[in-house]
Amino acid sequence: MNVRVRDYMILEVEHFRSTTTIREAIAQLTKSRHHGLPVTDEGGRLVGFVSAKELLRHAADGEMPIAKIIHPGTYTAHPETGLDDAARIMFRFGLRDLPIIDEHGKLCGVLSNLDVVRSHFERASPMKADTLKRLLADRYALPFSSRRGLVPISRLTPTQWKVFEDELEGRRYELERGFAEPVLVVQKGDKWILVDGHHRALAAREMGLTQLQAFILTCDRPEEFATKETGFERLANEHHLVTVADIEIDRSSHHPLIEVTTQLLRRFEGGSSANSSSTLP
Repeated sequence: MNVRVRDYMILEVEHFRSTTTIREAIAQLTKSRHHGLPVTDEGGRLVGFVSAKELLRHAADGEMPIAKIIHPGTYTAHPETGLDDAARIMFRFGLRDLPIIDEHGKLCGVLSNLDVVRSHFERASPMKADTLKRLLADRYALPFSSRRGLVPISRLTPTQWKVFEDELEGRRYELERGFAEPVLVVQKGDKWILVDGHHRALAAREMGLTQLQAFILTCDRPEEFATKETGFERLANEHHLVTVADIEIDRSSHHPLIEVTTQLLRRFEGGSSANSSSTLP
């Protein structure tokens, strides 16, 4: 899969004009979530990048235009640059954000390190979909196809009866920042069976979202598939799961991953010795 920067870059870029004063730039940056912003000339061409440190270093010269303090030029990429190549540039030079320019040198986007993380989440999901597609084809001796699309949260039939509150909070954080991976769904007639992504689906519902990005598996011979009861459907029936609202939220214990991590932290914080015979709680 040849993924390009244009597939993940942010198009609406907050930036400074070279005529912006240091005082104005500090005020703008203070209100944003960024640690620095690209700088353009009047024609929209990228001329540099200014960081919070550089602005604070010259805070006493508040009325000076930032063009006077920026270093001309900066690391950049083009929309057609491979995403992995852009990620290497960011890693090599310790960049949080990489300005993207077009063939005329005009600022047309920005790629953040969160966008790179999001791309890895999303590229991992097709492997899950392919694995499930093969399992379904082998189990029911029927051909299946997969596609990417939106699914209605209210019509999802869950197959997991419990989720953990701490993991749910993590999924809310990911959704708010736009890098949650798509859920995995099997469409069977008018049913949307949720196979993977229950924390994401419930978090999205609580946030007021009505749709989620998903990898959707469908049978190429739907009439035959409709006559077969899947293990997913049996599981949902056994636990009386109709919608994601039926999923129990466990607020008394940690998600297994969080629990193990917490135990390891306790071990290190409490100190461990080769002679210790104590076990983790």
